[in-house]
Amino acid sequence: MSSRYFGLVPAAGSGSRFGIAGPKQYSPLRGKPMLRHAIERLLAAPEVETVFVVLAAGDTEFRRHDWTSFGERIAPLYCGGASRRESVLNGLVACASAVDPNDWMLVHDAARPCLGESELRRLIERAGADEIGGILAVPVADTLKRADEDQRIVETEPRDGLWQAQTPQMFRHGMLMRALRDAAHVTDEAGAVEALGYRARLVEGDTRNLKVTFPSDLRIAEGILADQSR
Repeated sequence: MSSRYFGLVPAAGSGSRFGIAGPKQYSPLRGKPMLRHAIERLLAAPEVETVFVVLAAGDTEFRRHDWTSFGERIAPLYCGGASRRESVLNGLVACASAVDPNDWMLVHDAARPCLGESELRRLIERAGADEIGGILAVPVADTLKRADEDQRIVETEPRDGLWQAQTPQMFRHGMLMRALRDAAHVTDEAGAVEALGYRARLVEGDTRNLKVTFPSDLRIAEGILADQSR
């Protein structure tokens, strides 16, 4: 039996570092919550059957928005954890009855609303041809400096071979669940898979697939979305 494809969007964060009231994932962006853009971008791939959205147990905002246009291709899961790792792991456990261990899970940030169809297609094709899976990433272009505790430069880091990780990050459900259970202190799914001793594939993405971190990033994202819609 061939593997199927599912999306998983951890969206349980409070957005306390974002600097505005309310969870960051619901920030308005071109008339829609930012979370909706992230979900739409995953569902642009017809292979993706369902996007599981992992929400905080006490989330009341999600129900205030109209998601009916997605039909049965979106499934909220009120099982978010205190960290990204916990939310993704809880989501994988919660959806385990609906997916097979060999199915692909595309984990995508709720704060990446500008994922392009061409990058998503490239990830599905190239990571899907790899038994381990892979992630979208872009080669590091800027010079990197390592600082001390006084914010003074200690040394310049060579950037050869360095990539900046993005999402989606695509791994098989069973492997990813095992990896996240075993790795308590990782910042992304690829890090957990690496801890198992596997080498995930890097699939070149696009700098426009930015992660909205600061309120000013919303204006950048709005410009990117406007350009992509032309």
